[in-house]
Amino acid sequence: MDTHLEKILGGRHHDPFQYLGAHFDTPLPGRVTLRTFQPGASTVRLVQQGSELPMTSLHPEGLFAIELTTEQLVDPFLDPYNYRYAVSYPDGGSKLVNDPYRFTVQLGEQDRFLFNAGRNYRLYDHFGAHPMVLHNVNGVIFRVWAPNATAISVVGDFNNWDSRPHLMRSLGISGIWELFIPHLGENEIYKYRIRAQDGQIAEKSDPFQFYGELRPKTASVVRSLNHYHWQDHEWQQAGGATPPYNQPMAIYEVHPGSWQRDPADPQRFLTYRELADHLIPYVRQLGFTHIELMPVMEHPLDESWGYQVTAPFSLTSRYGTPEEFMYFVDLCHQNGIGVILDWVPAHFPKDAHSLGLFDGTALYEHEDIRKGSHPEWGTFIYNYGRNEVSNYLIANALFWLDRYHIDGLRVDAVASMLYLDYSRKDGEWLPNSHGGRENLEAIEFMRHLNAIIYQNYPNALMIAEESTSFYGVSKPTDQGGLGFGFKWNMGWMNDILAYFSKDPLYRKFHHNSLTFSIMYAFSENFILPLSHDEVVHGKRSLIEKMPGDEWQKFANLRLLLTTMWMHPGKKLLFMGGEFAQWSEWYCKQSLDWHLPEKEGLHRQLQHFVADLNALYRNQPALWEQDFSPAGFSWLDLEDRNNSIISFARYASDRRDHLVCLFNYTPQVFTRYPIGLPENCPYEVVFSSDRREYGGSGAELPDRCPAEDVPHAQAPCRSHVTVPPLAGIVLRPVRLNRPNRPNS
Repeated sequence: MDTHLEKILGGRHHDPFQYLGAHFDTPLPGRVTLRTFQPGASTVRLVQQGSELPMTSLHPEGLFAIELTTEQLVDPFLDPYNYRYAVSYPDGGSKLVNDPYRFTVQLGEQDRFLFNAGRNYRLYDHFGAHPMVLHNVNGVIFRVWAPNATAISVVGDFNNWDSRPHLMRSLGISGIWELFIPHLGENEIYKYRIRAQDGQIAEKSDPFQFYGELRPKTASVVRSLNHYHWQDHEWQQAGGATPPYNQPMAIYEVHPGSWQRDPADPQRFLTYRELADHLIPYVRQLGFTHIELMPVMEHPLDESWGYQVTAPFSLTSRYGTPEEFMYFVDLCHQNGIGVILDWVPAHFPKDAHSLGLFDGTALYEHEDIRKGSHPEWGTFIYNYGRNEVSNYLIANALFWLDRYHIDGLRVDAVASMLYLDYSRKDGEWLPNSHGGRENLEAIEFMRHLNAIIYQNYPNALMIAEESTSFYGVSKPTDQGGLGFGFKWNMGWMNDILAYFSKDPLYRKFHHNSLTFSIMYAFSENFILPLSHDEVVHGKRSLIEKMPGDEWQKFANLRLLLTTMWMHPGKKLLFMGGEFAQWSEWYCKQSLDWHLPEKEGLHRQLQHFVADLNALYRNQPALWEQDFSPAGFSWLDLEDRNNSIISFARYASDRRDHLVCLFNYTPQVFTRYPIGLPENCPYEVVFSSDRREYGGSGAELPDRCPAEDVPHAQAPCRSHVTVPPLAGIVLRPVRLNRPNRPNS
């Protein structure tokens, strides 16, 4: 049997174009041979501009051929030569098809070179499945990277999952495979059937799929992302011109599958469009500036919360279509709300259809399990030192900002990327080339990532979830940093939650937990997170962490949030915390919306959060100098016996400042001395103890006259009533000040 024919029939040819299609290089000059493989066909006729010629069967499996002289050809010098096949079947069926093997290579050498060099940042325009018109023929072009495969086929319903009709062509040393399949369109399902060098065959989802089947199915879906008409032009222009660092940022963290579910069917997720219509008005009413979504990329297991991603370019089909998600983002922007996505470049799951051992070798992951397998999570770790892999991840980050208009990415588990010994015992990890524990390849990848993101989107939000003291996570790369814009302040989060879990009687012995965070508050551009990780796995909900009876629990929670909102740094609160959900978060059920539906402390807490956000947004002192020591000064940090602290926050104009005082005990203090930055009257603009919030409503003066007498770390002082388990905020009285947002 002919070697080419044998490989075609066996579904293992690396370049079927050598045999199938039209070949003018026959032994006899002036002749052309055409071959096609049509499984199950009884006859095939060559069609060229109306004329039809019967083809000869070369093999009963469906291989047909015809040899013509150039005189028999119609327009033989067209590039490519234009012809079709009329295929008939024994059951009487027939179809007229174009030959996928008559089209030339479409991916240019420059794009291939840049990909192999790790610098083709718009890979998503080239790889995956793209509907297109090629030489007036509608179809889909497929490209995939698998340098160690010996053969790859595109399989799906359109070819009965047969690996022989649509074998791809290898583009040489680039490791890229390509095939244009005529007549295919959107919503076709497909996979790549990949033959490894050892003969093993695996069916893989497309690493660049834009959409996929609903789990537990795993096939990719052909999908264009060019249908939606965006209406967020003003937002895009304003965001592109406004650096985020001296702007308010109060983030509402959301898990799309459990924020709310269909009340009529608690098992049904809301779609992205339904989320838009319910979540966006809610977030706007509460005054948050951004929504952060836990991963919306495709993942097989609901219980992973989205953090075990099998298809980084694919919007999960759980909640709807790409167009519906674009509507969600668009509507957020039209309502003045930014959108941040959790993004997971640290690892990926070992599901057989995913990236692992993609071409039979460790392609996306390290081959050595000491660098390529995560012992704690049971996942693979990306090989950041491989150009094509780092290019894949950087292009993916750009993809979400480009195609979905996302405003930023919160990069998950950065600490696990930074250290080779993360979650490993001695002997289970390999040191770097200098003998250290730092993952130099991952560090270079993150610097490269941030440089490219900020080059393309200067005001994007690149946020690192990083829990160690690694230097310069949010410092520029030219200063030795990783180049992120922001870093989660995990130290503050751990200290403050540990402090609030203490009975107020004993808090004076843990006073440093309140004050220590200022020692490093300006070493990074910090976001203060009370995230989903703090209300799962037996850690209890925020309200349940608080000590005391019900009234004290709510007072403590209001005090915690007031402390957080007044502290330097941007803010993040996980859903449910704003109305004090009692139960831990569970990803398979809706939040307990019955709690704030009726009058009571839960609804009052919602009202409190809305007012707290209004105060925050309207007071530049709380965000203009978040990352500068000039934006903060202690007024009194030593009253540990009473568990009271006070400090001032400053806008760029230091005359515009706030005085914040916090009482972490149930004791009420009258005529308590409070330090002031200026010798002028101050007014109370906020109190977490107001009756409408569920507080005691301790009576506070309209104005606090100042005395030119130093107190603690402050040059002046006044006296105030200090409510129990509460924070109060004062500002200097100015004749030309606008009406205060809260009173």
